[in-house]
Amino acid sequence: MKSHQPPFLTLPVVPATSARMAGLLAVVALILSGCGGTVATPKKSIAHKPVSSAPAPGRYRAGSTEFRQCAVKLASLNAQYTPLPDRSYNGGCTAYGSVKLLDVGVPVSNLGAMTCSLAENFTAWARYGVAPAARLILGSELVKIETMGTFNCRPIAGTGRLSEHGHSNAVDISAFILADGRRITVKNHWNSDRRTKEFLRTVHASACKRFRTVLGPDYNEAHHDHLHFDMGGKGTYCR
Repeated sequence: MKSHQPPFLTLPVVPATSARMAGLLAVVALILSGCGGTVATPKKSIAHKPVSSAPAPGRYRAGSTEFRQCAVKLASLNAQYTPLPDRSYNGGCTAYGSVKLLDVGVPVSNLGAMTCSLAENFTAWARYGVAPAARLILGSELVKIETMGTFNCRPIAGTGRLSEHGHSNAVDISAFILADGRRITVKNHWNSDRRTKEFLRTVHASACKRFRTVLGPDYNEAHHDHLHFDMGGKGTYCR
């Protein structure tokens, strides 16, 4: 029984001029295609669809298990708040798992979006840190806390790194109003009389037990008029 093998291909001998060489290559291509070969076509490039931004490590979305657990803690502190929808902005700024604090026991000015964990710790600080310190050290009840705000899509001063304010994860405290009419400001009273200094340093130390980062006038000139609290990073830093 004879084996069926494809016949050898005999190519015509043609003088190697450029025109004839081009024709020869065309003949070869036709012969090869007749032998069942396939021409590989370039793969089309796949366009990557934009991926929705996800919370950075240590943060969570509204409605998540972590958010619900935080909401329970806020309720146990008798805080009143409104949950906010997750938002992302140009420049990498986000507001994930955030709330709008409405009542922490005393009025607080300029509060915008705050991550739930920031709101929880801020509420505890106001109730169990600031209010008792005002009563015991200054002899008057706390009636209001003034802040410079929370969410602000900007870098850390003097750097290109995004501030925790850009993740609704920081708050700046500027002053405290007492029932006797006194207004204690970080700017004017950080180094004033003994009792007022003691009050401000006590609330600063109390914050260091609750927030991951606490910065005040002793840190740098940029903080000469406020106390900065945030829940960013992995460790703790108190200055």
